[in-house]
Amino acid sequence: MLFSFLKRNKLKNIHTIAFYNLENLFDIGDDPNTLDKDFTPKGKKKWTKRRYKKKLLKLANTISGIGLKNSNRPPVLVGIAEVENEKVIKDLISSGALKNEDYGYVHYNSPDERGIDTALLYLKSNFNILYSTPIPLLIYNPEGERDTTRDILYVHGLLNGEEIHVFVNHWPSRRDGELDTEYKRIKAAGIISDYMSQIEKNYSNPNYVVMGDFNDGPDAQSIRNLVESKSLYNPMEKLWTPERGSANYRRSWSLFDQILVSHSFFNYAAGTHSFAYANIFDDHQLKEWGGKYAGNPFRTYVGQKYKGGYSDHFPVYIQLKFN
Repeated sequence: MLFSFLKRNKLKNIHTIAFYNLENLFDIGDDPNTLDKDFTPKGKKKWTKRRYKKKLLKLANTISGIGLKNSNRPPVLVGIAEVENEKVIKDLISSGALKNEDYGYVHYNSPDERGIDTALLYLKSNFNILYSTPIPLLIYNPEGERDTTRDILYVHGLLNGEEIHVFVNHWPSRRDGELDTEYKRIKAAGIISDYMSQIEKNYSNPNYVVMGDFNDGPDAQSIRNLVESKSLYNPMEKLWTPERGSANYRRSWSLFDQILVSHSFFNYAAGTHSFAYANIFDDHQLKEWGGKYAGNPFRTYVGQKYKGGYSDHFPVYIQLKFN
């Protein structure tokens, strides 16, 4: 009996922070200001209310289970990408296993031409917002035209009473080629580093959590620049192998989804959080079960073909111990 009590008490001190690219979480309406026509009932994807609700249920149940084994509770913070608007976020936290949890959210519309944004979900019992803002990612192509990509979401808050600074990212894609687009992601890393320098003028030894779909792996120049410029720790480096990652393209694993933290999370003073664990949440139910794509993320769509899965990415997460 005493053992069970001590075990429960230990689990209470473990808090999960996750990131999940939700793969085109659009509502079924047509927004005339964005390129979302495909995700409507009459669009190419035949995106119906039934399909939308099914995806919401799958995603909500997945989020509720991230890190559950070690913490006995859903994540205290969840960065999400590829959400169309505030409505889909509200629908998500009102679905499945999340509807019984008291989640709040931070979201701003970004200038992305498809209308997809990032957001942060947080458990109100564990996290209090002090300040939040979108950080514009001002990138211009060689012709001088702006690449209207996603903003970087910055949230300053109290996690169980300790101040932390959170950045949620969805950096420019490699669609036009890895090398031809590399400068965009290097620019994004520089913007975060510069913003951190401003924070450090007012805060001594701040706690940073930088999460997102960076469209670059742990070994990319952009990630290395950010890690080195601000002495961050990237626990995802040890998770990436030829057999494992968060997304799979042409039978090759990538780990573009990452969570980086400051070394301040290796301090064990009372009232602080310490880094404990990191992993990819690639449970069996999130995978293709058979065929040539067995083991890959179970996607909602492959091209125009509806598969009815979760996402083309697995979530990633870290766990902090509250001292």
